[in-house]
Amino acid sequence: MVAAAGKVAVVTGGRRGLGAALVDELLARGARKVYSTGRSLYVDERPEVVPVELEVRSEESVAALAKAAPDAEIVFNNAGVLVPEALLGGDLETTIETFDVNVFGLLRVARAFAPVLAAHGGGALVDMHSVLSWMAGSGAYGASKAAAWSVTNSLRIELAPQHTQVVGVHAGFIDTDMVSAMDQPKATPAQIAARILDGLEAGDNEVLADDVTTAVKAALSGPVENLTFSVAG
Repeated sequence: MVAAAGKVAVVTGGRRGLGAALVDELLARGARKVYSTGRSLYVDERPEVVPVELEVRSEESVAALAKAAPDAEIVFNNAGVLVPEALLGGDLETTIETFDVNVFGLLRVARAFAPVLAAHGGGALVDMHSVLSWMAGSGAYGASKAAAWSVTNSLRIELAPQHTQVVGVHAGFIDTDMVSAMDQPKATPAQIAARILDGLEAGDNEVLADDVTTAVKAALSGPVENLTFSVAG
């Protein structure tokens, strides 16, 4: 288990939405420094926050982030895109980009920071997934999140020898710009961020951040045709 108090954290996609809520929650729990990334550089006047430009599709950009944050003890893989592109009728390049961000971007960050975390006793890697990791019908997005879930589960095994806590987070709809057009009940980013930090500090390997996610996870043992939620165009 890893507590935020006194720690140095990295939050990818920390400029807005859930990422911004994670930065706020980390600071509220006593983190001494938070590197917060955006696709373009921005200003945060809080002295504990270090804004950093990051493009997770670029290995060079990810390597530069790891070099800029050699003191990182907790890494939150939060950066992602939600494009409900159909797997068959949608644009293939958009699907490839979705996987490049949501799967390979996550992996690039994990690979770059694994030695950094090892140097600080293991620390923690927290990967954001989705309830749609387990449900058909959300096209490239859901498929990419399912792949990211699998990657995280394998990373947990590979990082165990260096004592890195690997946490996979699943959540339903969060009230952010990413899902603003969807007419679904939504949790606030602050609620989800608090639950993520609670799970991290409790030593959990997986955080089911809301009731709908808990229900869907329980349904995985049932018929696969029951696991559908269509958001793909």
